[in-house]
Amino acid sequence: MNLTEFNQSDRCEHFSCPERSVSPAVYILLYVCSAAVVLLTVCGNLLVIISVLHFKQLHTPTNMLVLSLAVSDFFVGIFLMLPMLIWTIESCWIFGRDFCAVFLIISGFFLSLSVYNIALIAVDRYLALSNPFFYMNRVSVKITCVVIIFGWCVVWVYILTLMYFSGNFTRSGECFYILNEVWSVIDLVITFIFPLSVIIILYTLVFVIAKKHATAIRELNNHTRPKTQKIPSHSMKSERKAARILSILVSVFLVCLLPYFIYSLLGNIIELQIETILKLITILYLNSTINPVIYALFYLWFRRCIKLIITLQIFQKDSALIKVLS
Repeated sequence: MNLTEFNQSDRCEHFSCPERSVSPAVYILLYVCSAAVVLLTVCGNLLVIISVLHFKQLHTPTNMLVLSLAVSDFFVGIFLMLPMLIWTIESCWIFGRDFCAVFLIISGFFLSLSVYNIALIAVDRYLALSNPFFYMNRVSVKITCVVIIFGWCVVWVYILTLMYFSGNFTRSGECFYILNEVWSVIDLVITFIFPLSVIIILYTLVFVIAKKHATAIRELNNHTRPKTQKIPSHSMKSERKAARILSILVSVFLVCLLPYFIYSLLGNIIELQIETILKLITILYLNSTINPVIYALFYLWFRRCIKLIITLQIFQKDSALIKVLS
């Protein structure tokens, strides 16, 4: 149904929220924590964006995909997270019909985009480990950027098509878009099943390949060379380390996604309260907050970039040439 056809008499504009069952102190604390989460999401992902864009040493195909994920997470923090947290705290939608339509479109876009960003990262790691010569010679920053832009455009067109030709808004004062049966199956396959299958299959292959590489290098070092002449494997170790760290990123994403994914699969069988559904969606959004924390914990280059940004050294001459990778 066209968004402009939403009936003016629908109850998305004016309704009374249920009474709060928590004390005023807890209520205030929930809002303070929500503001802190939004601030952490926005600032954390902004640091990732500035780091990858500013420092030329970080201009790699993999980091372009990390940048794309950080940009989508940044916009989740800017546009979606605060309304979602307020909706969860209040247990009702208080922002009106028009913003509901915008919220649903933006939410569908960035959540779908996050899934496909993670899938592209899985493809990138698989190519880097399975065929390193092809990866080094053919996969460039320019090509990766073209793929990313193309992916953003495809996802945007898909979301607009989905919202225009299918489903309907709920009319109970909440902000949900109910798809018809055909589009519900299509959306489930395109948004969840296909990209998740790609992620799981490719990362399984990545771990198998990384284990084979490690075993081969260890056997060569142990049996064909003296201990003082170990085969240099810094590049391969770097690839395996990158794969391990990005696998943590993917694993956290799957943990945040799976509850909502399971509900999407079994929604017709299991009936959940609106509060439970909101919590599942909030957990999914929190992945955008966790990603920069993962970078800070496991990427030394990100910690170095944070220091350079906070101390304003990035404004010095030739700061873009500073080496942040050791």
